[in-house]
Amino acid sequence: MGREPDGAHTEGGSPEAHAAHEGILRRQSARESAARTYARALPVVPVRARGLTIEGADGRRYLDCLSGAGTLALGHNHPVVLEAIRKVLDSGAPLHALDLATPVKDAFTTELFRTLPSAFADGARVQFCGPAGTDAVEAAFKLVRAATGRTAMLAFTGAYHGMTAGALEASGGATEVRVARLPYPQDYRCPYGVGGDRGAELAARWTESVLDDTKSGVPHPAGMILEPVQGEGGVIPAPDAWMRRMREITRTRSIPLIADEIQTGVGRTGAFWAVEHSGVTPDVMVLSKAIGGSLPLAVVVYREELDVWPPGAHAGTFRGNQLAMAAGTATLGHVRENRLAERAAGLGARLLGQLRALGGQFDCVGDVRGRGLMIGLELVEPDAAGTDPPPAAPHLASAVQRECLRRGLIVELGGRRESVVRLLPPLTITDEQANAVLERLADAVEAVARGPAETGPAAGRGSGGPAPDARDRASEGRETDGTG
Repeated sequence: MGREPDGAHTEGGSPEAHAAHEGILRRQSARESAARTYARALPVVPVRARGLTIEGADGRRYLDCLSGAGTLALGHNHPVVLEAIRKVLDSGAPLHALDLATPVKDAFTTELFRTLPSAFADGARVQFCGPAGTDAVEAAFKLVRAATGRTAMLAFTGAYHGMTAGALEASGGATEVRVARLPYPQDYRCPYGVGGDRGAELAARWTESVLDDTKSGVPHPAGMILEPVQGEGGVIPAPDAWMRRMREITRTRSIPLIADEIQTGVGRTGAFWAVEHSGVTPDVMVLSKAIGGSLPLAVVVYREELDVWPPGAHAGTFRGNQLAMAAGTATLGHVRENRLAERAAGLGARLLGQLRALGGQFDCVGDVRGRGLMIGLELVEPDAAGTDPPPAAPHLASAVQRECLRRGLIVELGGRRESVVRLLPPLTITDEQANAVLERLADAVEAVARGPAETGPAAGRGSGGPAPDARDRASEGRETDGTG
């Protein structure tokens, strides 16, 4: 394999380190809720991290393409983020200020509005809400309901908007539905069996029919919420023309359009905000994850005409996190100044092309899709003759994730049946690191495609690595602005 890149996988680590690692995992299993998720599939105990690299308590190093589920636009512990946090800590500024005005908040709001599409930012208002993305979704629902006097909501199949009650009702896994569900266009598993422009057109026509048919059973809604790229739904980019149709459909019927940019925002998809690909100007945007620069922060930005709330209509004790706003200001500014969205577009296109070539070699890879550095590989049953598309294969996706971890690569799973291997690397990933990610992922897919006899700790070209104390120029601390 040659010289290991930043974040090289290692098999090393002292017996004491391994014992400490296993002890922490045992105590987590004994003490934490059964609802824990990532820790089950990724038995990693991070103790140090920088950029794309995580080092575990057992001395092993990993390339992190989970990035806090897309939160870490600049990777772990980027210098500009750390400096922003230290500056606030050293200044004596209050760390908690409710919704009072502070210089830190003023700087964050100024930088945020500088990045928003100008047609949206002009005259917009921002609401700081609870610290999670789902809190922003709940606030957006309250906002449009208060502004319109209506209660019903429109959402889409495959959606994911959070884990609180209202957000779950608008997500694809809802069991008790009080939200009308509309078809989200996709090529590989098109609900109409046609895909492409024709599938998107049929989805748009169905939406119009539901809204205009007085016997559809769907009341005139308070709002429509959509993701420009469905993340948890399986990394499905919305066609730009369909996005424009949704904007026109909602505009002509006085339905506020809510764009969920919680995961797609801050350069992730190759534009600073994913709605910019289609030129759509929503009425509301819900933002979280990367806007806090790795710390908890969520906001709702909306047209000032919707700002009908009385004081206290929506509040939260932790809506004034000074450290998160400072880290967010630094992150937004760094992404903007270094044109990292453009970098994500170019590198993402290259990765998609290489992964599609890889997929062509293995029948178990059904589809490769994404936008920018938001990429997914759908694993399918390779022996499903005559089925188009083949059934999803969540067991193969889990196997690929395990094989990736053995090779020092952390990836996430998503999709309708957890059958999509997802890549969400930081926007600062270098070309060298991207090549290492591709190589390890290719090794993992090849091992799974060959069958159980080929998998295991020693499988694949990238399973080895240097001793735990080996370092190269990147893991010594050389940071990149993401330009290559």
